[in-house]
Amino acid sequence: GQTVIVTKSIEARNRVKPALEKLLREEFVGTDAFVKLLELGPPVGRPVQYRVGGPDIQTVRELAQQFAGVISANPKLAAPTFDWNEPQRVLRVDVLQDKARQLGITSSDIASALNSTVGGSTITQVRDATYLINVVARSREAERGSIETLQNMQLPTGNGESIPLAAVANFRYDLEQPTVWRRNRTPTITVPAGLVGDVLPATVVNELKPSVDAFIAKLPPGYSVETAGSVEESAKSQGPIAAVVPLMLFIMATILMVQLQSFQRLFLVVAVAPLGLIGVVAALVPSGAPLGFVAILGVLALIGILIRNSVILIVQIEDLVAEGKDRWAAVIEATEHRMRPIALTAAAASLALIPIAREVFWGPMAYAMMGGIIAGTAITLLFLPALYVTWFRIKEPEEAQGNDADTAAVPEAQGAER
Repeated sequence: GQTVIVTKSIEARNRVKPALEKLLREEFVGTDAFVKLLELGPPVGRPVQYRVGGPDIQTVRELAQQFAGVISANPKLAAPTFDWNEPQRVLRVDVLQDKARQLGITSSDIASALNSTVGGSTITQVRDATYLINVVARSREAERGSIETLQNMQLPTGNGESIPLAAVANFRYDLEQPTVWRRNRTPTITVPAGLVGDVLPATVVNELKPSVDAFIAKLPPGYSVETAGSVEESAKSQGPIAAVVPLMLFIMATILMVQLQSFQRLFLVVAVAPLGLIGVVAALVPSGAPLGFVAILGVLALIGILIRNSVILIVQIEDLVAEGKDRWAAVIEATEHRMRPIALTAAAASLALIPIAREVFWGPMAYAMMGGIIAGTAITLLFLPALYVTWFRIKEPEEAQGNDADTAAVPEAQGAER
């Protein structure tokens, strides 16, 4: 079961969570209790999880316990648990088939009698409005848990007499798994563990990878260890995006090629987009926002914004060159003319993202886009003109250099006259 606690603020939530963890740890010793925040994505429980599977149940139990010892060495993980592992004591009824057949009693008769005593059987139904409710008759709780009750349970024989169940069956205690989870029909134990401190599951999984790989190398044939939990669910959610990225890049390159009509200019435009990650990292690290699914969507949108600004600047330069201007002067003039529109557009986009920056779900995307837009705009206006001049080997005109030299010589001459 679970209990949902709603606090009045994030600060109150951050105070309640450690208090509940301490209470459960001290007052409910031996219980498997876990305090977590409601997931924004698929619910996975404890974020770091591994699956240990194989054909033999007992071997899987032993390997799962050994694996739990391997991952518990990481101080960033809480104590690992198991979704099933501990066997329970059960009462087995071994029917003496020879005696039962002589008395005209079948295994089905014994099973029906046991089910009626322990689980109960429906004897009638009661109508409640439009619903029919079963009325179940079974033994009292004290009698259901007593082996004497089962031994003395009367069974009708073929000649109309009744005999106790102990006359045709033996009773013994045994251990068995109450629950066995299977994955692809293979017994599989999930080993989940919580996180200690503000750390991402992917970070801990990467730190555990060497020790996990060493453990996998020692596994017997037919047994495996797989990564589950948040890392697996994150890979599932990002898979569809990664599948369409090649098509997206092809369409973008085609449209840019139609617009620019030059592989060189296409390279200059595309070269600016990855540099926007500088601003993404600079914004995500101080804010503590994770680079998750939503932030990746923001990065994809950021790429389009940076490429658009680069195309605007490159096209402006080419238009000025087509009008007869020198390439050096065209680069300077185009940068000066396009600086204000590009900067205002970036400022408007960044300011518009501020309202959702405090949201838990949309915050990572907002920080990623704001940092990338600000840094990408500066890169577009400073790095792209320099890259254009360097790539096409544009040199400053000699007239401009001569004018600079004459300007510098005038004050010297005036100083000599004085």
